[in-house]
Amino acid sequence: MEHLKLKPFPKDFLWGASTSAYQVEGAYDEDGKGLSTQETAPIPEGTTDFKVASDHYHHYKEDVALMAEMGFKEYRFSIAWPRIIPDGDGKVNPKGIEFYNNLIDELLKYNITPVVTLYHFDLPLALQEKYGGWASRQCIADYERYTRVCFENFGDRVKHWLTINEQNMMVIFFPYPSEKDKYQANHHMLLAQARAMIACHELVKDGKIAPAPNITCIYPATSSPEDTLAAMDYDQLRNRMYLDTAVFGKYPEAFMEYLTQRGWAPTFEEGDAETLANGKPDFIAFNYYGGGTVKYISEEEAKVAIEKAKGSQAEFMIGLMTEPGIAQNVQNPNQKQTSLGMGIDPVGLRVTLRQLWERYHLPLLITENGCGVPDKLEEGDKIHDDYRIDYLRQHIKACQEAITDGVDLMGYSPWSAIDLISTHQGCTKRYGFIYVNRDEFDLKDLRRIRKDSFFWYKKVIASNGADLED
Repeated sequence: MEHLKLKPFPKDFLWGASTSAYQVEGAYDEDGKGLSTQETAPIPEGTTDFKVASDHYHHYKEDVALMAEMGFKEYRFSIAWPRIIPDGDGKVNPKGIEFYNNLIDELLKYNITPVVTLYHFDLPLALQEKYGGWASRQCIADYERYTRVCFENFGDRVKHWLTINEQNMMVIFFPYPSEKDKYQANHHMLLAQARAMIACHELVKDGKIAPAPNITCIYPATSSPEDTLAAMDYDQLRNRMYLDTAVFGKYPEAFMEYLTQRGWAPTFEEGDAETLANGKPDFIAFNYYGGGTVKYISEEEAKVAIEKAKGSQAEFMIGLMTEPGIAQNVQNPNQKQTSLGMGIDPVGLRVTLRQLWERYHLPLLITENGCGVPDKLEEGDKIHDDYRIDYLRQHIKACQEAITDGVDLMGYSPWSAIDLISTHQGCTKRYGFIYVNRDEFDLKDLRRIRKDSFFWYKKVIASNGADLED
């Protein structure tokens, strides 16, 4: 459908950008905040920790003013559970409530819609130590209580909520004692999400809430029937297990059978099925960073591949990206990459938007999509990030093409509003429109500096996506 006349972006389209609390706020132990699992996890060698990050906690007014200067219609950020309830299940921290009240009010002062993620990886450390975090059903009740505190304190002004950021990445990437334990923890997160959706509809007038997984189309590596089936199966593992359960209230049938026959299916307790059926999203938020490509791999071939990779640099990724008897991720020769090896696939974004809309028929919100690379601060406080502009231009065009295809797309909120600390590659991997003047181990002056992409995105927003030129 290459020759269709493109429709304009909707007049109320939500242009903005995203961050998360532990990656941007800093102030990790200030004003009564408890520690999170992210702040105590091992840090990759050569990268900074999250103790100061971009110091948004102390610079939020300056940062919001810069977002307003760009013309943001929305800002997607997360609330840190341990800043609200330091030990996860005890007393509410009034200083934490105060900070997010101040941030929300500052956004509304500039007519920027707050889009709030309730959980972005940063589980209170106390709950992990007390009962193993999401491995325990107790985490469902503690998460629900935390979300109700947020709805009660901020729901008069915040109407757009996201439940759990990239739950599927937590299931795929985080270590678990066994496959059974992994899918049981995932089940607990799905139940917690459903309870949060029910609570939002109960407590927030005109509130809308959505899951926020990392979603992508899955390509078969070849046109062979086996690879085509592998792509279908991997789509269930990678995408549909999270969205089918949220929207339809039940697991995808083929993947549930796969789990059951291997003894990995989650244990359902009385009331679980009803909870999943009653917790309904109002829209779907998702993060997108490029399409996935898979080939079929038998269980025997998978064992050989994993064994062969042992002791090599590839061991972790081979094991991570291989699901024996289903599929193995492979590099797509048709997909370009950034300087740090991330895929660039704007057509895949159009495909993903089409697939999500045609399956679920709920409004869609892109909550992450970005170009994370090192940026160079040049003389005169200039950052010439034409590579980021080109990346975003291509993906915004894909959004407009999907809208022309009939997709109901609410907004585009790329990662990230300002430079922050990447989970695996520190502050060297920069995503923001706003440069934060610090290095991995030298905080410098933390000045905020507008990149070339700042001025470009300002023009894009002012034209409602009509002007994408340099």
